[in-house]
Amino acid sequence: MDGRFSKLRRRSLSWNMILVALLAFGITVACLLVLVKSRARHLVLDQANERSLHTTAVPRTGGIAIAAGVAAGLTFAGGNGQALLWIALALAAVSFADDLFDLPMPLRLGMHLAAAAAAAAAMALVSPDADAFVFLLLVLSIAWLTNLFNFMDGSDGLAGGMAVVGFAAFAIAAQSEGMATLATQCIAIASAALAFLLFNFAPAKVFMGDAGSIPLGFLAGAIGVSGWQAGIWELWFPVLVFSPFVVDATLTLVKRVWRRDRVWQAHRDHYYQRLVRMGWGHRNTALLEYLLMTVCAGLALAARKATPEIQMAAVGFCAAVYLALALWIDARWVRHTEETAA
Repeated sequence: MDGRFSKLRRRSLSWNMILVALLAFGITVACLLVLVKSRARHLVLDQANERSLHTTAVPRTGGIAIAAGVAAGLTFAGGNGQALLWIALALAAVSFADDLFDLPMPLRLGMHLAAAAAAAAAMALVSPDADAFVFLLLVLSIAWLTNLFNFMDGSDGLAGGMAVVGFAAFAIAAQSEGMATLATQCIAIASAALAFLLFNFAPAKVFMGDAGSIPLGFLAGAIGVSGWQAGIWELWFPVLVFSPFVVDATLTLVKRVWRRDRVWQAHRDHYYQRLVRMGWGHRNTALLEYLLMTVCAGLALAARKATPEIQMAAVGFCAAVYLALALWIDARWVRHTEETAA
């Protein structure tokens, strides 16, 4: 009798996951159709600038649709992720205001740090027994992932694809540990991102803007820490899953600091941006990144329950691949700039 009940319960949970996925996907598509096909498409236009890889104005309202889909999916999924949802929606609102009015950088950064600290408090990382250094490190990590997702949202299909692969990997790991609610929440986010990707893959009809990239980065960091706290994965797992973004953004920042560039200014020095500018184009760059995302997420999932030696081998393998790719792109970029200047 208990076995039959358990089987029925697993079946109901799987149907719940499917319904949440369809709800998040459907609402995102419906909102995008309104935002792209109506006069709302002129609400916020992304004009080409020194950081852009596009040459024409594109609506930058996709984040509104993603936020609507994620909110509906997470609300229907239930569970204890509601606090993170409200923080993410607050970030979406502030970020949309930034899309509209270009808010000062210190205000944006302050909001990102406040959101990361609020997430840590919501996850009960603040306690009399908590290690202050670990708490600060986790808050800074969530804030960094929040920002780097925005930094990496500069080519058609890139940020949407990372969200689909990354949160799907989170869902698989959570489901394998019997954490069906967390898995359903991650599926809701991945489904909303997939719906957005239908409109954003090259050539993009709409961009997500800060209102989409900032909350997605925040949720990636916060859920990554939440899963670690729940014992679903070690901290290396979410880092490896989202490593295509983590490595590119971090390496680029370090190089710009080394060159004493003004790191707060817009630029086109990310590795993915160089690939596009060297002639790969948005579509081929996205496909290469999707392969990298899938391999890293797959290795992270395969090594999650393995011995520490195998886990470190998986991380080391990915690090070697990233080093080889970075050196190859850097060498090709030097040749490209020389040929362009000639």
